[in-house]
Amino acid sequence: MATEEPFHTDNTDLGDLESEQLYLEAANILQKLQLDKPVDEEWSLDDMEAHIEENLQDQFVQEALTQDIDLAQYSEQIQEKLQIHEKAFVQDFIGETNNIANLHIQISSCDKILESMDHMLRNFQNNLANISNEIRHLQQYSAELNIKKKNRELVRGQLSQVVDEMVVPQSMIQIIMDVPVTERQFLEQLHELSHKIKFVKEQSFHDAIACQDVQEVLEKLRIKTISKIREFILQKIYQFRKPMTNYEVPQNALLRNRFFYEFLLTNDRQIADEIRREYIDTLSKVYFSYFKAYSTKLIKLQLDEKADKDDLLGADDRPRSNISFFSTSARPHLKHRATVFSLGNRDCVLKQELEAPIIVPHAQQKAEIKYPYEYLFRSEQYALLDNCCREYLFLCDFFMLNNRSAPDFFMEIFEKTFKLLQKNFETYISDSYDPISILLCIHLLYRYQVIANKRNVPILNRFHEILIHICENRFEIVMKANIDSVQRVEPHKFSSIELNPHFIVRRYAEFSGAVTRLNEEFSNEKISTLMTRLQVEILTLIIRMANEFPQRKEQLIFIINNYDLILSVLTAYTSEDSPECDAVKNLLRERIDEYVKEVLIPYFSPLITFVRDSDQFLSDGNIKQLENKLTIISKLFSGDFKKTFDLIHNDVIRSFPSLKLSQPILKEVFTQFLSYYHDFQRLLSNNTNLKTASSNISLPNLHQLMVEIKKFKLPFDGDQFKSRS
Repeated sequence: MATEEPFHTDNTDLGDLESEQLYLEAANILQKLQLDKPVDEEWSLDDMEAHIEENLQDQFVQEALTQDIDLAQYSEQIQEKLQIHEKAFVQDFIGETNNIANLHIQISSCDKILESMDHMLRNFQNNLANISNEIRHLQQYSAELNIKKKNRELVRGQLSQVVDEMVVPQSMIQIIMDVPVTERQFLEQLHELSHKIKFVKEQSFHDAIACQDVQEVLEKLRIKTISKIREFILQKIYQFRKPMTNYEVPQNALLRNRFFYEFLLTNDRQIADEIRREYIDTLSKVYFSYFKAYSTKLIKLQLDEKADKDDLLGADDRPRSNISFFSTSARPHLKHRATVFSLGNRDCVLKQELEAPIIVPHAQQKAEIKYPYEYLFRSEQYALLDNCCREYLFLCDFFMLNNRSAPDFFMEIFEKTFKLLQKNFETYISDSYDPISILLCIHLLYRYQVIANKRNVPILNRFHEILIHICENRFEIVMKANIDSVQRVEPHKFSSIELNPHFIVRRYAEFSGAVTRLNEEFSNEKISTLMTRLQVEILTLIIRMANEFPQRKEQLIFIINNYDLILSVLTAYTSEDSPECDAVKNLLRERIDEYVKEVLIPYFSPLITFVRDSDQFLSDGNIKQLENKLTIISKLFSGDFKKTFDLIHNDVIRSFPSLKLSQPILKEVFTQFLSYYHDFQRLLSNNTNLKTASSNISLPNLHQLMVEIKKFKLPFDGDQFKSRS
């Protein structure tokens, strides 16, 4: 900073300075009294008033105005005061010259200090700017280092993973080369080897040079592993060929090592195909041989006697007197002969025996036990179902098959076996005349279809449907033969026809009940149609046989007994509300109504005729004729009419041996009689001519008749007879 010149204290200069300052101060005061506008400018009145108003607000002007003095004189006074103050100010200033000089020195010193501080602060500011730049540079450098660190850590992690997945440790080589394939260590290292082979193959597509270092080692391990796995799997497959082998043992061993085939499929498809072909060839022959031998042994356990073409519904099996000693038409009744048209306990094969253990032929042969065909068929089909379900699930699991490829693989194994069993079944069924056995086979197949689907093995549906179709066709042939046999029945050739149910109808009733029960759970429209045709023919046959009786009453008894038999058997096999029972009930109801009217005619014909033809008799008005008719009617009750009731009771009981049938019919008969008698009494009480004609005739009242009838212990309702006309 430049050194200032010394402060001079010359009196002349100080006087001039004081005079100049006073002059300036006075000039300022006077200036306030002057107009702001230049002289040459024009003044408007408004501007003038505003300027005057503004100057009047000045303190000195107001003070002058308030004192009411002359402005010129006041200006001189001010001038004098200014001069006095100027002189006083100059004297004070002269008196403080030393202090001012000291102050000047101090200010100069402070100025130097401030200048040095300014210089120092400027240097400090420059240093701070440099430090800030260095900090920003360090922050940028640190961020760069952090990014490099993260990138290197990421690369290190990936590279470490790549190295770990690519490096083949010595322990893996040793285990794969020396440890048996059944050991857990081998399986664990096999998973690792498979992963490394897959990883190296993927990296080689990206031209990774490091892959070349391990490819040779991995290839040798792959070849060795494939060789050991192939040997192990083939060994397990060959175990199936040994006689009396439990197939589940080698299959379970293969399932525990299912990854072996997956490794082969991934790393050597040719060896995997070899394993696949070997398994198909071996198991196809094994199952074919097993079921061929089993079916052959099983069929030997069938009952010696079976139904043939003569065992039909319309066949007459009653003993004939003209059969010679040497005749072969009479077949001996064997101990184990199955009933052709009755179900009995044969449906146990669909219930308790459905999933029972299969039949062991040699054990049953030692015990000399024989079976109906449906039991043998059940055992064979259940063995097939069990083996097929287990095999299908094994194939899907071990060979990693989906729902599209599994059926073809499965059929390659079982196709020969299916054809064998189908051929054997067709051979038997084509010569079978046992409709119950055929129907049981159908329902066995229905149930095994359900079981197979529950086990998620729908592949058997096609085979089951083929067998069901074969059974349906044969059942239709047998049913048509039975229908034809019923149509060919000639009632007049029977030596005698009794009023009791006919043996043909009894056969039909048992057969119809059996079919109805079997079809309850799985209905079959084709079978139902055939049964409807058979029912029509049986009902027609009952009418034809009934026509062999000369009297209508006997015809009705025969028809009612046969209808009741059919209804009783159907009710035993199914519910009373079933359509089959309802149809027979309606027919039975019609015949019973007709019989009730028919059975009263021999005993109360005059009474019935009178009530029925009352309108004609009353219209004639012949009193004499009415008296004669009433006399005849009265004779019916003049004797011991209780005996008449006994005769009716005995007649009904003899005609219908079943109390379950005879009691309701007897009740209907007496109810109809009381209805006739009630109508008769009503006619007597309502008609004048009849009252006159019956005045001399004695007749029992309705109450007396009911008392006698109730002695037969029939449940009557009080007004039941009134409902009949």
